[in-house]
Amino acid sequence: MSSEFKPTVILCFMLRGEDRFDMENPQTIWHEREYLSPCPRIWSACAIADTEMKQAKAVGQSLSNIPFAAIYASPLKRALWTGQAVQEAQPDPKPPLTVSPLLREQHFGAAEGHPWQWDQDPNLTLEEHFARDLWPVLHERHQKFPQGESLDDLFERAKKAIEELIMPHVWQAAREGKKGVHIAVASHGLCISELIPALLIKDESGIHPGDKYRGLQNTAWTRVTVDVKGLKEGEAMEFPDTEPPKLAVRVTDVNRHEHLANVTRQKGGIGRVGYDPKQQDIRAFFGGAKVEAGAAAPEEEGRSASNARDEAEVDIH
Repeated sequence: MSSEFKPTVILCFMLRGEDRFDMENPQTIWHEREYLSPCPRIWSACAIADTEMKQAKAVGQSLSNIPFAAIYASPLKRALWTGQAVQEAQPDPKPPLTVSPLLREQHFGAAEGHPWQWDQDPNLTLEEHFARDLWPVLHERHQKFPQGESLDDLFERAKKAIEELIMPHVWQAAREGKKGVHIAVASHGLCISELIPALLIKDESGIHPGDKYRGLQNTAWTRVTVDVKGLKEGEAMEFPDTEPPKLAVRVTDVNRHEHLANVTRQKGGIGRVGYDPKQQDIRAFFGGAKVEAGAAAPEEEGRSASNARDEAEVDIH
């Protein structure tokens, strides 16, 4: 981001860190995380893993020189811990940390706690899969498990999160003549992949960017700037709520994870699991990246080993 350009608000979207269940049970069970899942195996994973502590502290320290005005986090433990680590690394007085269920991961409804399967039986409808206790990966944005959320549902929730949590900061800054207001958001892979487009459509153009901003490493961050057109620093703007000024919304940084360079993953867990391309694919399904189905998913240090990380290898339409 150019030092000469000072946007009104700068958003930092951060992915939560990986957990012990992720590392020891890669891609075996559908789960939104500890907060909603009824599966005892998932509840037992609630303890914060050493690797995640290191990742969260590392991202907090790497962002400690950014004066955040506010921090928002999902109530699910890994994202909340990441938000708390960023808050703790801030100088006093520390910014407020607000927990919002609008930032939690996509909820998988009746599939929660059940083993996933990669392929759908072409001779069965989705409903027949569910009736047989089969929970395949869904490839359409409108599809969802019973009592769960589709990606379209998640996008609607993301739009509400942007409207209720982020936009008040934008309008307040404009009315006070402020620029350079920093906000941090700690959430999950699929949720962040919908939050960024939900913010980008606030741009004057109103264009949805598609899926180009999917995929983050654990505790990696993506930065989005929001500039109120016509705003001059130090000069307050006046406008009615019904006629807000136009905005310029831009993504300036994607998947920044330099802070992970010196973070070592704890021994055991995923390191003992043999390579399985289907695990690579499902790992892709949940956190945001996207490539064509059937393509090889590269392993990258710091990638989440969870079903809430990458959507890289699934066609989502």
